[in-house]
Amino acid sequence: MSRYCTLHLEGDALPFDLDRTLSCGQVFRWEKKGHWWCGVLGQKPVLIRQEGDLLHFSGAPEEDISRYFDLDLDLEEILAGFPDDPILLQAIDSAYGLRIVRQPAWECTASYIVATFANIPGIQTRLKLLCERFGERIGDGHTAFPSPEKLAASPLCDIRSCRVGYRDKYLCGTAAILSADHGWEERIAALPYRDARRELLRLPGVGKKVADCILLFAFHRFEAVPVDVWIDRIMRTHYLEEDTRYSYDRIADAARQIFGPNAGYAQEYLFAAREMIPDMRKK
Repeated sequence: MSRYCTLHLEGDALPFDLDRTLSCGQVFRWEKKGHWWCGVLGQKPVLIRQEGDLLHFSGAPEEDISRYFDLDLDLEEILAGFPDDPILLQAIDSAYGLRIVRQPAWECTASYIVATFANIPGIQTRLKLLCERFGERIGDGHTAFPSPEKLAASPLCDIRSCRVGYRDKYLCGTAAILSADHGWEERIAALPYRDARRELLRLPGVGKKVADCILLFAFHRFEAVPVDVWIDRIMRTHYLEEDTRYSYDRIADAARQIFGPNAGYAQEYLFAAREMIPDMRKK
């Protein structure tokens, strides 16, 4: 591991909370050991920790750290643009400084395909096993995320041995499609949100929630609102009619109508505060 560098957080880089950003459930391959977070950016093992407005890190250049954590984004402007809603305001207060990271598009796609119907520790285990089995060794005990070419060429039984279950065929199928389509990231990035989601829904194992996760966490389409059981419950309990069943799109559209063009950010703060929100009474 190379020497440590220090980045002074100022301007648009504030607010930023490293712990809340990496522990909120948007990304799964970071592990905290003592005061340090250990992870991989591309082909580089990275260590990073925060002390107030200082980020100490090793293993990646400052521009990679800044881009991954989106430190050029004016987060204050986004948060200030939300409506004066007591539920969301309390969620923001409890997770202040959380930022949506810029995940590599393929890693994000594969991660959320294997994440369906699993809790965060289960997802972390699956991804760790996939990386250990199929990823390139990059030093310090770390492995890079396996390429789509590697997974597309692997037997389904080998992929299933990583505890992904029935998702093996979806992961292998999507890997085969994307490994043969080298321009897919640029094409998705250039499309309007609904067209981009429609394209992603063509991939095996990608439903509406997975597509929205990919668009939010890899492509930074902040209008994308992933709706899991927690967001469904929060929206019905506090913003819609609690005893009425709503479709996925109806809930996501309601979130966009209530919270505006950056509703995906509102969703992430609500999800981060999900444990405390059920105790709050609907106004």
